[in-house]
Amino acid sequence: MTKKLRTAVIDRKSKETQIKGTLNIDGQGKAKIKTPIGLLSHMLELFTFHGFFDLTLEVKGDTHIDIHHTNEDIGIALGKAFKQALGEKTGIRRFGAGFAPMEDVLGQTVLDISGRGHLYITALGVHFLKDEGYTFDHLQHFLDSFAKQIGANIIVTINNHTQSADLHTIMETVFKSLGMALDQATQVDPRRKGVPSTKGLID
Repeated sequence: MTKKLRTAVIDRKSKETQIKGTLNIDGQGKAKIKTPIGLLSHMLELFTFHGFFDLTLEVKGDTHIDIHHTNEDIGIALGKAFKQALGEKTGIRRFGAGFAPMEDVLGQTVLDISGRGHLYITALGVHFLKDEGYTFDHLQHFLDSFAKQIGANIIVTINNHTQSADLHTIMETVFKSLGMALDQATQVDPRRKGVPSTKGLID
């Protein structure tokens, strides 16, 4: 029996952004990403690599005004792509957790692909940090947009133990742990013969 490819084509166009790309959940961690937000491009490469996804992404946006729309729309488009690629979610593990330490920071992501998009972040010593115009609020907004579109309950915990790490370091722990958690949650468990819900479906 031929294994069904879990892939999606990304094509989102609005008055503010144009986003095109492809996603393969069962990939090798290969990324070809070009967005006008350099820091986010780098983070998505880390997310892809540690999640063993293959992702191509080409983005144009109104960043001459603000990065808000582009940041949000990338989260929306990526979340929709994962939801499309997962289909009816037959046999997936559904739950996943990932931990990523970097220097004095520990990032943890726990998620449930439940069909109900929700984000909660607990963070110590990060709220007022900024890197190349990207802020912690932008990170929250990206993750919230992603969570709502993929339909996952995502809980992120960041512990900046000495409160000395910069936003770049903090974001690395978040995107790496998110990639690992999502890889775990999207893996197919051969013991699971149907959709992993007592309801019999996941929206």
